[in-house]
Amino acid sequence: ESRAARASEREINIQWYIPSLAKTSNDTETKVLLLYAYNTNAVKISDMTVFSSTSMFSGHLWIALARIISLKEKLSYLKEQVEILMQGSKSFSTSVPTSFLEQSETLKISPSNKPKMSGLKVHLDEKTEEIAKRCLSEVKALLSVVPALSSPLTEIPFDITLQSITNLEDMFDLANGCTIPEGSLLDWIISLFH
Repeated sequence: ESRAARASEREINIQWYIPSLAKTSNDTETKVLLLYAYNTNAVKISDMTVFSSTSMFSGHLWIALARIISLKEKLSYLKEQVEILMQGSKSFSTSVPTSFLEQSETLKISPSNKPKMSGLKVHLDEKTEEIAKRCLSEVKALLSVVPALSSPLTEIPFDITLQSITNLEDMFDLANGCTIPEGSLLDWIISLFH
């Protein structure tokens, strides 16, 4: 069964189209086309000629290339900061005394026994939280239907995990695009397209 003929409960697919970079004389900046499609319920297409669904939506936005490149760099930096916070908060070693006469040894847990960290919520320090709010405010401004009415965020609208930040960074990867599965990040992105 083709992946194009079915979709899980809820997800969004993001693709980018980069037209010829030659600008016409009246263009002031190079723009790229964001193409998106999302579903709000599970979808299975068996016959393309008669398919119709009220749970599938699609659209597009023209966005300045320079703004995408700038945002991608900021999201990469945010991801690095989240990774640093995660490294500082997790401990994969335990101290166990081996005898009364010897110093305690540190036993390392093998990588296969490490808990999956990418899905755990990260507690942000003040600096990283401000970086996140600025990045997400910029995402909101780029994706909002009426950007002029888009105000800066005062709260982070979804759970910050390494996976959610990675998904957000991948969303602005002009070469690849991405698919974002169900979760609070998906809910926030969909809300921006309305």
